[in-house]
Amino acid sequence: MPQDDFYTQVRAGLPALLRQWQALGRGNTDQLALILAETARVAKLGQPDVTPDGATLAHWSRVENGELPLWAPRTAVFLLNQMPAKPTPQSSAEACAWAYCWLRNRDFASLQAAHDALPAHLKEPLANALEAAWRDQQGLRLV
Repeated sequence: MPQDDFYTQVRAGLPALLRQWQALGRGNTDQLALILAETARVAKLGQPDVTPDGATLAHWSRVENGELPLWAPRTAVFLLNQMPAKPTPQSSAEACAWAYCWLRNRDFASLQAAHDALPAHLKEPLANALEAAWRDQQGLRLV
């Protein structure tokens, strides 16, 4: 996958991560937005300036150009990876965004270490996207 195509897919897939979180999370959108922001702060995945409301979270889930704060999809990936429902990406763009956020959320010494750390149900669905994300990161785009 060409690197430009990868990053375009990441940008397109970021809102899908928030849609997954909204679909599988427990609570109304205001509660889910609060959980997302507080988790970002506690897990050190970002420092939201303000806690978004449900309408803002819904808006971020619909944006087409990926213009949303990166802490939100990073935190969604953090939370989705822990869900008993074992969600997986629903498109190649979402897989690219998931892999991108996975690498942003933790430091890995190698691609193999990043792959090995994935939950078992994500190893296959994210294999190609994770490899592309790793190449992208090594190209310093993720810095």
